[in-house]
Amino acid sequence: MRKFLVILDDSRECLNAMRFAAMRAARTGGGVTVLSVIPPDEFNHWIGVGEIMRGEARDRINAHFEVFAKWMRDKHGVDPELVIREGEPVPEIIGQIRDDPEIGVLVLGAGTDKGGPGPLITQLSRGAGGLPVPLTIVPGELSREQLEQIT
Repeated sequence: MRKFLVILDDSRECLNAMRFAAMRAARTGGGVTVLSVIPPDEFNHWIGVGEIMRGEARDRINAHFEVFAKWMRDKHGVDPELVIREGEPVPEIIGQIRDDPEIGVLVLGAGTDKGGPGPLITQLSRGAGGLPVPLTIVPGELSREQLEQIT
């Protein structure tokens, strides 16, 4: 089964990427893998404090994921899987793609502010020719109706 890999983070553009991935998976009989990457600098504290913070970050990610997962299951019949990795985002994204041969497309949401499309898109598009899967960039300004039309 071909899976769409989508990144779960605190950005607003994440929502459209999730919608796109779920809609495409539902229409093509595919799956969705939701990846959340915890940067290592969040835990550069004493060992005990770092472990507590790591647990809190995982709890926050799981709660956020469950909101999207319920919507995907109820609205589109897609049961997504959650993967949490720790490290620098770009290497972890590429690592997940390499570790899961069923991932066929990386889906990212583009930011709409003056700062550009976002750091992941900027970094990954520079090396897009070397990515092991196609990269789909979903504009943050697209409405739900527009997404339904193109998926």
